[in-house]
This record gives sequence, structure tokens and C-alpha cells, in this order.
Amino acid sequence: MVVNKSKSAFKTIAEVAEELGVATHVLRFWETKFSQIKPMKATGGRRYYRPDDVEVLKLIQNLLYQKRYTIEGAQQLIKEKGLKNLLGGNEIQKDFFEEPLINDDLPAPIIEEKEEKIFNIIEVKKAIEELKILRKKLSEIK
Repeated sequence: MVVNKSKSAFKTIAEVAEELGVATHVLRFWETKFSQIKPMKATGGRRYYRPDDVEVLKLIQNLLYQKRYTIEGAQQLIKEKGLKNLLGGNEIQKDFFEEPLINDDLPAPIIEEKEEKIFNIIEVKKAIEELKILRKKLSEIK
């Protein structure tokens, strides 16, 4: 199922795998080998990729599949040249390369709670879309 999303929308692992033409288990494997791949994880472990995460995955795919680097070779190249330099002119958010800042005004548990609520909203919206599709299919059966 193809869903038209805005360019800045988060993508599921299935959507990213389809876009890159690889299996979802490949993305999970790359995540274990490249610390630069940091999808956001909702409760239950569901992954959501930011547009910047997808750009990093495209770079890694290019290094492994087109330029024929080994995983170790790609890791070394990223370490030596830096992710920012390798991505070059691609549109990457400035803060993507910075370490996350912790808001000193809020205690850590409140920050985590806000992040969890964001993920829950994403999951609810996806569930609503799935229910709409099911409702439509049920109405066609009647």
C-alpha cells in the first residue's frame, strides 16, 4: 500500500525498505553495524525514520551496493571523513549531527513522557488509517 506522505513525515521500516529496495531485516542489520542509524522507537519497539535517517541509509546503501565497500570499509570511511562530509549537498537538518540537548527546565522523566506521547499519537493515527481501510472493504462486501 503506497501512502502519500509529506517529505518531512516519519516513515516506518517497511516504507523505508520499499523506498530503498531492500528487506526490513537488512535495515535492522545495518542498524547494528552503523551507530549513525538512529530511528526513533515507539513503545513496542516500532521504528520511525526521520528524513535524515533515510538519507544516512541511502548513503550506506550506496557505499555497500554501488561502491562495493565492505561493512568494515564503510564504517572506516564514515569515521574518517565524517557523515556530514559524505552526505555533502543533501538536505540534512542542522541538528541531526549534534548530540541531543536535554532541556534543563524539565526533569528527564517528563521529557521521556513527551516523546512517548508523540509515538503513541503516530501509532493511533496509523491505526485509524488501517481501520478506515477495513471499514471501506467491509462496506464493499455488503
